[in-house]
Amino acid sequence: MRNSVLIISFIFVFLRVPTSAMAQTTQENRIGESAFTSDLINLESTVDQVFRYTTTLQNNTSSAQVYQLVTELPKGWHASFKTRGKQFTSIKVDSGQKETITLELHPSHEAQPSKYNIAVIAKSDKESIRLELEAVISGAYELEITTPTGRLNSKITEGQRKEIQLVVKNTASLDLEDITLTSKAPPKWSIVFEPPKIDNLSPGETENVIAILTVPDKTIAGDYMTTFTAKNANTTNQAVFRISVVTSLTSGLLGVIVILAAIALVYFLIRKYGRR
Repeated sequence: MRNSVLIISFIFVFLRVPTSAMAQTTQENRIGESAFTSDLINLESTVDQVFRYTTTLQNNTSSAQVYQLVTELPKGWHASFKTRGKQFTSIKVDSGQKETITLELHPSHEAQPSKYNIAVIAKSDKESIRLELEAVISGAYELEITTPTGRLNSKITEGQRKEIQLVVKNTASLDLEDITLTSKAPPKWSIVFEPPKIDNLSPGETENVIAILTVPDKTIAGDYMTTFTAKNANTTNQAVFRISVVTSLTSGLLGVIVILAAIALVYFLIRKYGRR
């Protein structure tokens, strides 16, 4: 019986040694492997928006590392890295520590709706860690307001009204809804749109709009700037018009009569009192 106990104890000790050595080796391997991860690896947005990823860079090596961050991007795209509100291209991470990094991706304006694979690499003297991300472009929102001829000037007589033909066009790849029309004009001017709102505009589709402009009486002749704006929740566009105001014939004749009367009065006074 005593011999059996000794044999069992010997076997237990023999098996325990390699097990401890194996655990130590596993711990060393775990310490040597750093990590570069992201909360979300797939984001979807329009081409005119910024893709923002929140990433974490964990240094699991036995010493501090300076990591240089680079990206592999489609043509026309650009990226920036930020931490604690500051932009950078390389960062120092102490041993066993981690840094939260915000990656901002700016797509090319010519990027078509699709899924784009983005590679982000953190390089140091000891290691290179690769993070694979996806950016899905669903399309774009964009519109244009102009005139049928493209001319952005008009002439109007003071005290009168005029209709200006406008064209609102969806120049992007997504539907535009609830487009409102507004204006910015000189004081006391009146501008009314017909229709005042466009419910929906499909890609490539246009809508004709009339801007009814009224200039008050006694407006001084000259050029005035007026801005027409078309916008919805996603995009906006403006057209700046030069409106030339001219004096009406009646006002012109009245002005001439007043001037002649003033000259006649001066002449009369000179004739009457000039010799005294």
